[in-house]
Amino acid sequence: MTRIKNWTRKESQVLQKTRIFDFCEATDVSPYTEKEHRFVFIDSLNWVNLVPITEHNEVVMIRQYRHGSQRVTLEIPGGMVDAGEEPRKAAARECHEETGYVVKKPYSLGELNPNPALFNNSLHTFYGHVTEYRPITNHSETEKTEVELVPIDRLRPLLLDATIEHALVCATLWRFLDRWQQEKLSVER
Repeated sequence: MTRIKNWTRKESQVLQKTRIFDFCEATDVSPYTEKEHRFVFIDSLNWVNLVPITEHNEVVMIRQYRHGSQRVTLEIPGGMVDAGEEPRKAAARECHEETGYVVKKPYSLGELNPNPALFNNSLHTFYGHVTEYRPITNHSETEKTEVELVPIDRLRPLLLDATIEHALVCATLWRFLDRWQQEKLSVER
């Protein structure tokens, strides 16, 4: 039984608006002392990650340059959920926009909080089987991706040696590998 209680949000304000998220400050009241304390948090739309699987049991991954780390990373397709968009549809949309591969039925791997100390949004994680390839026609001026097909049995070594280092991608892939192993075992029984 936990004795940790929720704090009460008294007020919050946006300190800085950006194209991707808002940097905010809140005044919260302690449930233990009734004192007010100020905290910062990042207000963002929800995000999605999708593990697209080919008929040859390969994961459709992308290499892209990341401005925060200033290097090229190996990731799965993902991005922001547009306002009013269902996360499942956003995952399929992001996959097609970034890779050209189409996944019509994404299956949920669950929801994660990117960093509960700072973010108020969720990451919705999915996997699904590729049904077709339709080349990308609208290329972004700021986001270039290169598709790489990675056999599922290569994911674990790439996660362990930090070739795949994006924490949210890693969390999604570990969830996927667990689900994949469970499904393989249930089929073998």
